[in-house]
Amino acid sequence: MLNLDEEVRRIKGKRVAVLMGGPGSERQVSLASGAGVAAALRSIGAEVVEVDVQGPDFEIPAEVDVAFNVIHGTFGEDGQLQRILEARGVPYTGEGVAGSELAIDKIATKRRLLEHGVPTAGFEVLRIEESPTLPLPFVLKAPREGSSVGVYIVREAGEVESRLKEVRAYARDILVEEYVEGRELTVGILGDQALPVVEICPKKGFYDFQNKYPFLNPSAAGADHWCPSPLSDSVTGEVQRTALAAHRALGLEVYSRVDILWSEKMGPVVLEINTIPGMTQVSLLPEAAAAAGISYAALCAVVINRSIQRLSVK
Repeated sequence: MLNLDEEVRRIKGKRVAVLMGGPGSERQVSLASGAGVAAALRSIGAEVVEVDVQGPDFEIPAEVDVAFNVIHGTFGEDGQLQRILEARGVPYTGEGVAGSELAIDKIATKRRLLEHGVPTAGFEVLRIEESPTLPLPFVLKAPREGSSVGVYIVREAGEVESRLKEVRAYARDILVEEYVEGRELTVGILGDQALPVVEICPKKGFYDFQNKYPFLNPSAAGADHWCPSPLSDSVTGEVQRTALAAHRALGLEVYSRVDILWSEKMGPVVLEINTIPGMTQVSLLPEAAAAAGISYAALCAVVINRSIQRLSVK
C-alpha cells in the first residue's frame, strides 16, 4: 500500500529535469505532458528545470537529482534516451534500456506475451513487398510508433495497398494483427499495483491520434472515458490480472499502461504496453490514478521514487 504523504515528502527539494518534446511524431503530446509534470512537481516543492529535447545533443543542468522522462515514442521511449542518460550518469524515470526497447517494439512484445501465456491477438509480420495473409478485417501497425500513429483498421480488400503504403512511411516491417471486436480498455500499472480499469468509447471511428488528443485536433470527435469501467467485478479482476501479467512478462518494474480489448468470445486480449504513458490533461494514466485516490502530483512522486528504487538495486 502506497503511503502517498511519504511519497510526496521525499520529492521536496529534489532537483528534477523534466525532459519533454523529442524529435518524434508525438512531440506536441510530450510537450503537453512535460508542462503538466513540471507544474505538478513544483507544487510539491521540487526544483524543476524544463528541458526541450530536440535530439541527442540536449543539455541537462549540473547537479540534477533525477531526469523525469516524458518523451513518448521515438527517442524517449525506445531506449535511445535511456542509453544517453546512463552514459552521462544521470538517474532517470521509467524503465531501463532493455525494457524500453522491448516494450516499444509491438512485434517483440507480442512474442514475449505469447512466451508467457498472456493472451494477445493473432498476428503476422510483413517484410518489404509482402502482402497480408490474415483474413479481413485486420489491423496494420507500424511496430515502433506510439499514440496509434501508423495504425489502420482495414475492412475492405481495396484498402489494403494504400494503407500498406501509408504504414511503410513509418516502418519497413509491418505488424498485421487479427481484428478483435471488443470493449477498449486500458490499465495503469504502478510497480505491482494495477489501477482501476479505464474504458474508452470513441465518439467516432477508433481511438486514433486525433481522438486521443482533441486539444491538438479541435475538429476531432474525441472519446468518452469511463473510470472505473462499468465491467462486472469478475471481469474487472481478470482484466487487471492480465495487465499485471503483461507488465511482468516484459520484465517492467516502475510503471506502464497496458492497452487491452475485452472480447465476449476471447476474454482479455492485450494490444500493447506503454512505458512512457501520456501525462496530459486528457491522458488515461492520471485519470486511473485519480480514481484510485492518487493525485497527479502524487503520481509523479511515485514514478520518481520507484525509478530511483529500481536504479538503486541494479
